[in-house]
Amino acid sequence: MSQWQQIQILDKVHMDQIDFLYSDDTLPMEVRQYLAYWIEEQNWSQAIELDPSQACCLFHTMLSSLDDQIGRLALGEENNANMLLKHNLRRSKLHLSSKYQEHPQELAIAIDALLRQERAILSEAFSASQASVDPPSDSPVPTSHQHKIEERLMEMHKTIQGLKCSIEQHDDLQDNFDFSYRTHKHLESTTPASGPVRAKMIEKLQSMLNRLNHFRQEILSQIHELLGRSDTLRDLLLKEVSAWQNRQRLVCIGEKCDTSLGRLEEWFTKSAEILFHLLHLIKMLTGMYDKVTYQTDPLKGQLPLLMKRLQEQIICLLKSAFVVEVQPKMQVPNQRPLVLRTNHKFSVRARLLVKLVDRNNSLEVKIDIDRDATNLTGFRRFNILTSSTKTLMMDDPQKQGLVCDFKYITLKEQKLSGSGKGNKGISEGSLSVTEELHIITFTLDYCYRGIKCQLQTSTLPVVIVSNANQLSSAWASILWFIMLSRDTKNQLFFSQSPTATWAQLSSVLSCQFSAATMRGLDNHQLKMLGEKLCGPGVNSQSTITWEQFSKEATASSPGNNNFSFWTWIDGILLLIQENLLQLWKDGRIMGFVSRKYEQRLLKKKRAGTFLIRFSESTSSGGITFTWVEFNNDGVPEFNSVEPYTRKELEFLSLPDIIRDYQRLAKEVIPENPLLYLYPDIPRDDAFGSYYKERREVSMTEQRMYLNRRLIRVSTQPGETQTPDKNELLPISNGLVDDELQNPEYKAENCLLVKEDPFLCQSNEEQQEPSLLFDMPHLQVDDPDFQSLLSVENISNDIPGNEIEDLMKLYAKVEVGPCL
Repeated sequence: MSQWQQIQILDKVHMDQIDFLYSDDTLPMEVRQYLAYWIEEQNWSQAIELDPSQACCLFHTMLSSLDDQIGRLALGEENNANMLLKHNLRRSKLHLSSKYQEHPQELAIAIDALLRQERAILSEAFSASQASVDPPSDSPVPTSHQHKIEERLMEMHKTIQGLKCSIEQHDDLQDNFDFSYRTHKHLESTTPASGPVRAKMIEKLQSMLNRLNHFRQEILSQIHELLGRSDTLRDLLLKEVSAWQNRQRLVCIGEKCDTSLGRLEEWFTKSAEILFHLLHLIKMLTGMYDKVTYQTDPLKGQLPLLMKRLQEQIICLLKSAFVVEVQPKMQVPNQRPLVLRTNHKFSVRARLLVKLVDRNNSLEVKIDIDRDATNLTGFRRFNILTSSTKTLMMDDPQKQGLVCDFKYITLKEQKLSGSGKGNKGISEGSLSVTEELHIITFTLDYCYRGIKCQLQTSTLPVVIVSNANQLSSAWASILWFIMLSRDTKNQLFFSQSPTATWAQLSSVLSCQFSAATMRGLDNHQLKMLGEKLCGPGVNSQSTITWEQFSKEATASSPGNNNFSFWTWIDGILLLIQENLLQLWKDGRIMGFVSRKYEQRLLKKKRAGTFLIRFSESTSSGGITFTWVEFNNDGVPEFNSVEPYTRKELEFLSLPDIIRDYQRLAKEVIPENPLLYLYPDIPRDDAFGSYYKERREVSMTEQRMYLNRRLIRVSTQPGETQTPDKNELLPISNGLVDDELQNPEYKAENCLLVKEDPFLCQSNEEQQEPSLLFDMPHLQVDDPDFQSLLSVENISNDIPGNEIEDLMKLYAKVEVGPCL
């Protein structure tokens, strides 16, 4: 992390000190911000003490860098969004130019002082944070790889500075020797010296040459040392890139990992700058060798080899620095990465971690699909529509780096002769559409300071479908590949798909629930899934084939349900996301529990205890609840309702179903058997916060219609609740259509209840036409009945004698149980 980046995360007290530090006009803060990395890399103290001309060079380089930054802002702006920033940078440049034009060394002095004061403030802030937080004695040590990389970069930076000084001294020594030697040769040709004088002169020249030779050997030794450190640094960086790529693979299937590239980009850029600086120094040495050489010159044999080795290191670093930052992903209709659909837009992003560009060379990135594919007989072929090339651009030098965004691109299948629409035709192979793996490749021709090379990087394999009903199967293929394959270019993976262990698969399944619903699966839930997939006795090393996971119906599926394990799981994921998300996150749904384990849990609880689980008989996701009752002998009886599907839960939320649920039986008053959510939470305490607001009916309010609500009821097996045609309540046409189209919505399953205390419905079949209301025998003096007919609930429009007649009529009529 650069010094300026550390400053930006300081607390308010120390940030106020930084603000005060830049309160005068010595160096504008926006210049410090936008040239932070360059400013910190320069040796300002050396420019002050040793070489005033270097201060002048740094001053003009700063002005040029500000011009570059202003130009980038002008190219990338939209609707003058950067107008104020450009104005401030131009003003800062003019201020610096007028202030330090005559005395650039003063700028070096000022910047050197500012950097030292910044370091002092950072040191003070670090000490304060250490004092406020006392870490335990056994606190873990930060990762050794990262420390080694930082240390190696610092060592190489110091070595390159020392090498530069050595070469400058060597240059002076070589100029002195060259002048002395040429002078000696000239004198020898014009006025030859006497023997002793000539011998003394030759001895002096030999001493100078020996010293020059010694310097050259030392310089070559320093270069060898730098290249050795660079090799080690490259290996460390490659390990970090590999670890980042592995984290990115896991993030694609829902794991929570850090995939930011800021630190890697900083390391790669610093390493590349050191190597390019070394390349410049070796070229300087080559020029010196061309000017002065001798028979035993060490530069003669070693410089070409060192140059070749350095160029190979630079190219290797650049190739490993070109990565896919964002894997292919559609926005709609599927949010899962690596699953694409033909003729639907998707986006993908590549990034070069070395932020070094030559303004005279445009960096064009080309995108292809299945560029290096071989032996893909039967695979479909695709064309990439819209633009297949983009320019690598530096949007924000402090943040984004060199990125190339391909947005809103689509894939179109190539139709071969003899192939029909939607079919693989003559190119049909042994793999299904959702098992074909395709790879998108980026190619970049990079050129910087004489180094030219072609960089290439590829996405993880993608699955391309043409219909929405293939999306779920395609995602299963992605999960299986990422879980089991480390070869990201193995496009024939599914031709001989390996088996997975239950330990591997259970981790991936839990991850799917964590990513989609923010709650993973516990050991009990995973045990139920393992037994459903592998049978009793499942353990971490139990094996599962690709067919068992994604194609075959599970052996434990009830009835003749012909759907795979993954189809069932994916249906439940969608059910939770659309209808049950908050209940699942809050732990109100037990979810995955076998019938045997369910009964073992409930039989020890009091009557009315229930739990909520997912149906095993519904492929698109269903949920049900089971409760326990006890007969006269104390034997537990377990009851489960027909599962609710996504379509039903669109009209009735599960908490409202549980609140209003009733069970109808002959000669039994309807009641709600769901009293306690497992283990012993009262129903309304568990679900009260999820209930929708329910308005009470006011009998004194003059209304054309009474409110009604839709509730779910259950009957005894074999019973059918068929109200008389004269008793049917008015319902909307929409509900009639739902019942005609969906047999699930029948009268015996859905009861429309008016919030009218006088309205009751029979639960027995009538052989003859019934009266207006069918009610059981009730006495007029029954307290419950009297409360229903309290005077304050009756309109004043009804005369008293009519009320008495009505009461007598009700006393003589048998009616069904009231709801």
